[in-house]
Amino acid sequence: MDNEERLRRTRRWLWIVLIGLFLSGATAFPLEIEVRWLLRALDPLAGQFPALVNWIERVHTGLVTADRDYPFLLYGTDWLAFAHLVLAVAFWGPLRDPVRNVWVVQVGMIACAGIVPLALICGPIRDIPWFWTLVDLSFAVGAFPPLWFAYRHIRAVEASTAEPARDPVDPESDSWRRRRPGD
Repeated sequence: MDNEERLRRTRRWLWIVLIGLFLSGATAFPLEIEVRWLLRALDPLAGQFPALVNWIERVHTGLVTADRDYPFLLYGTDWLAFAHLVLAVAFWGPLRDPVRNVWVVQVGMIACAGIVPLALICGPIRDIPWFWTLVDLSFAVGAFPPLWFAYRHIRAVEASTAEPARDPVDPESDSWRRRRPGD
């Protein structure tokens, strides 16, 4: 596979992550409305998935109560949304120049790995049901593979375009060294 194809594939994988981050950010602002819609959509399934519907109902009640009595708490989700949007913007660098900005992809993979301990430690502390912790973990599972594939393509492009090392023993390979007379 040539470098142009690798770069195209890299950009496709990065677009998946960028769009996911953007959607995660944009949808974190109207939480109460979205959870209300989700609750309505799940209502016919209440008999089959009572724990899920009860949890979504509890979340909705919490959002309504917080918005009514403690609206400053929802300011935290506004910042969460903003952080997702900022992270999406950060991926413009690798889209433009993947090799030079590979560090953004590496940070993304580290962040995905960090989701796992955060969800597994903080979920139980905050009384998050196990099935919802799995939903949180799905973000890591969903974002890590495209980042990994992009990373592998970037490294392959980098390796194929790297200048070969010069052999200091072979005078033909190191024209930068001043030659002595008679060499």
